[in-house]
Amino acid sequence: MSGSMGPPLLRVILLRLLLVAAPFAVWIVWREQARRSGRPMGSTPWPWLLAAGAVLLGLSLAATAVFHPDNRDKRYVPGEVTASGAVTPGHFEPKAPGPP
Repeated sequence: MSGSMGPPLLRVILLRLLLVAAPFAVWIVWREQARRSGRPMGSTPWPWLLAAGAVLLGLSLAATAVFHPDNRDKRYVPGEVTASGAVTPGHFEPKAPGPP
């Protein structure tokens, strides 16, 4: 694997898209169940579905901010290209203790 952040970032984006799509999927399943049982259906509640997706997206972003590990006491070491052409990924290291 190169030093790319591609797969984890793609996984995060897909997870967020699934959270936005979840209210729509639940409503579609409910609508089909209601049609099969003969209940009358109203129009599609697009604003409510969009709002529910936005709330889920906002909650996931807030959870990321709250539960993401804190790196304020660490030093970032950027990725480097080695002599062989491989890229080492960037990472955080503990800060060296400074003078008292």
